[in-house]
Amino acid sequence: MSDFDLVVIGAGPGGYVAALRAAQAGLRVACIDERATAGGTCLNVGCIPSKALLSSTEHWAELKTLADHGIETDAARFDLTRMMARKDRVVSDLTKGIAFLFKKAGVDFINGRAAITAPGQLVVDGREITARHILIATGSEPTALPGIAFDEKRVLSSTGALSLDAVPERLVVVGAGVIGLELGQIWSRLGSKVTVVEYLDRILPGIDGEVAKTAQRILARHGIGFKLNTAVKAVTRTGETAAVEIESRASGNGETLEADAVLVAIGRRPRSAGLGLEALGVQRDARGFIAVDAQFRTSVPGILAIGDVVPGPMLAHKAEEDAAACIDALVGKPHDAPDYGLVPGVVYTAPEIAGVGLTEEDAGAAGRAVLVGKASFLANGRARAIGATDGFAKVIACAETGRVLGAHILGHGAGELLQELVLALRLGATLTDLVGTSHAHPGMGEAVKEACVVALAARRPA
Repeated sequence: MSDFDLVVIGAGPGGYVAALRAAQAGLRVACIDERATAGGTCLNVGCIPSKALLSSTEHWAELKTLADHGIETDAARFDLTRMMARKDRVVSDLTKGIAFLFKKAGVDFINGRAAITAPGQLVVDGREITARHILIATGSEPTALPGIAFDEKRVLSSTGALSLDAVPERLVVVGAGVIGLELGQIWSRLGSKVTVVEYLDRILPGIDGEVAKTAQRILARHGIGFKLNTAVKAVTRTGETAAVEIESRASGNGETLEADAVLVAIGRRPRSAGLGLEALGVQRDARGFIAVDAQFRTSVPGILAIGDVVPGPMLAHKAEEDAAACIDALVGKPHDAPDYGLVPGVVYTAPEIAGVGLTEEDAGAAGRAVLVGKASFLANGRARAIGATDGFAKVIACAETGRVLGAHILGHGAGELLQELVLALRLGATLTDLVGTSHAHPGMGEAVKEACVVALAARRPA
């Protein structure tokens, strides 16, 4: 008999969800991770600590607006050490929670580095383990600039940028994606002069263009500088500083930015080195993603893969969806395959940016006739009352049927406001369904309903 029915390699959102679900289905399960605590990148050095710091720094930034509320804060100051300690407590509490769930479900957590030596056989730091099934859920890692290694002192990945012991006077952020903007805003709020350098001519590729353009204007108003359509040619470290050589892709003109720290946030890549996949013959594509079928089976029998190491959005909640579908298939329980077109994306800046489904650009490229409705938070009573009037809600629907095809929100709490629209897409709801749904007044969600009203009005003849 094998030591386990299932061994999961990686204890991130995909791995720990898969391990718990399998154990609850009656399988003997082990979950292996190089970190001493479960939770993966997301919980330990990614999503959760960044949101903790975003929350802390948002409170600090809000002090500048409290005079409008009749609140004086002249003596206010922040303590970075205590701020970081709070972030660490949030992470610690959540990792302890996963450890408790593992213990309750009977999942063996093994701290170590795993390699698959053959189907059903692993070695973890010299210890041999056998399993009927092996699930790879090792996640992803930051992509470095060619020839420029992370040292986490001057040239930072997201991990280093979440653990600085002092506010850098000048921070250059390479990459205007989700990670770059979130971490850039954290340090900008604390006083760093932040300059974001982006190779493309826009921020947030893949996000609705109108939303991205408006978000850039707001972030710039909050003090973040942008150099778009610009290539990074070199980063030179000199003592306590770094020099970033950049070049405009339009004009070819060069410039050097002096920085106390450089955050490289140009994307992430699947993390599968050292697992022995080459020797096993596990098929991967040119970008390193593991090829899987609808049940997350790889090309090698008995070996499965989910999350960031397989194609699809590289998001924690996508990995959780993969985990549920994979384990249900493994134990013979019916489960619909995840629809990655229904996976929402959220940028937790202030204001938040959230989207799901079709964008206006997508519709135009496909030659699809759509209805577009937009409602500004400027006209929303709740937004006015709390001082959160930046942004708008936008919906995109089929011109013929009125079925909602996409939704994009820029504003306070956008990630939460989007959820009813994610459900609308999943259920095939129409603009009429949403307009006919009562929304509490005064509430930010009224802007979602109003956007649907505007889109629906565009369908009717004048």
